[in-house]
Amino acid sequence: MRLTTKGRYAVTAMLDLAFHSQKAPVTLTDIATRQTISLSYLEQLFARLRRAGMVKGVRGPGGGYTLANTANSINIADIIIAVDEQLDATKCGGEGNCQNHKACLTHDLWMGLSEQIRDYLKGITLADLLEKHQIQEIARRQEQDAQHVIEFQLQTGISAYPK
Repeated sequence: MRLTTKGRYAVTAMLDLAFHSQKAPVTLTDIATRQTISLSYLEQLFARLRRAGMVKGVRGPGGGYTLANTANSINIADIIIAVDEQLDATKCGGEGNCQNHKACLTHDLWMGLSEQIRDYLKGITLADLLEKHQIQEIARRQEQDAQHVIEFQLQTGISAYPK
């Protein structure tokens, strides 16, 4: 199994959203700035997360995104699956047709690993991560860094947002 940037960025963006949307909706531009993720890539991820019912959009001035459910009810595995990432270490996608349309010698080994990974990530919610002191410190630092980016843009007129 290889977790691609799609899954990693989705988890990162959802954790950022969970941290910052406690007071007001959060724009994708703000997440893009804090996490140095392309805005267009975030738009694609959030379209999938919205379809999966994990986030909801708020229109109008002061709009953005919020979590559709509590941070306690959103686990990491569901975020990854919502953006079409597979939590599967097998070569066959769990179908058991790895070798000449039959299970290979190590099929059960990789199926067991896949189940362990899935169970581990299902057991961690956004709320669990938000409780970690280190994550809170990092989120605050990223917020300060993003504020410096905005100040730089205002002073220079140069956009520093990720493309």
